Amino acid sequence: MRYELYYWPSIPGRGEFVRLALEESGADYLDVARDDMQKMLDVLADSSQPRPPFAPPFLRAGQQVIAQTANILHFLGPRLGLVPESEPTRLWIHQLQLTVEDLVVDVHETHHPAGAGLYYDEQKQEAKRRAAYFTRDRAPELLGYFETVLARNPGGRGHMVGRTLTYADLSMFQVVAGLRYAFPRMMARLEPSIPRLVSLHDRVARRPNVAAYLDSARRIAFNEDGIFRRYPELDD
Repeated sequence: MRYELYYWPSIPGRGEFVRLALEESGADYLDVARDDMQKMLDVLADSSQPRPPFAPPFLRAGQQVIAQTANILHFLGPRLGLVPESEPTRLWIHQLQLTVEDLVVDVHETHHPAGAGLYYDEQKQEAKRRAAYFTRDRAPELLGYFETVLARNPGGRGHMVGRTLTYADLSMFQVVAGLRYAFPRMMARLEPSIPRLVSLHDRVARRPNVAAYLDSARRIAFNEDGIFRRYPELDD
């Protein structure tokens, strides 16, 4: 099957978690809006859809349209060989991805705490306060949780779940990469306390398909329009 991924063409954002799964598995997919932004907007505006997506990312697989990052990965996981066969284990991986989504929301709110419809410059004071909470309390809490998950999978060869790569591992790579971009001072402070996560990030980056993707034009660089944004004044 050829998958169609619909996401904003100039930012990694939430869509990047899906791209990593598709790229690692060597799936046949089209990143639709990279070629035709209007096609994505047309799908969002299509009033005839009985089950319309609210917002990107969403994935078309045959006649199905699946939205929400964690939901897309839950759908793709067994089809791309990125989850084991056990249903309880698949639900555990889905649970981890939902926790990743919590972190993504927290990161977004460091630069847009007062409202997504406002520019960053219109909410700098609120952003400074929110980012201080994130760098001091929330990021250590969430990264510490993921580190604990790795530690409690001692026979897993450094994987989040089981003994082979799952999409949870790919998502951890993106989390570490994104936080290193947005909060380099915070990560320099925290990384000694999360050595398993750092090691997992490095191993994923060396996987042949992932490495080829990272070195290609398909990989969109982090920037100040996405989820992970570098504002030095927020990285205390």
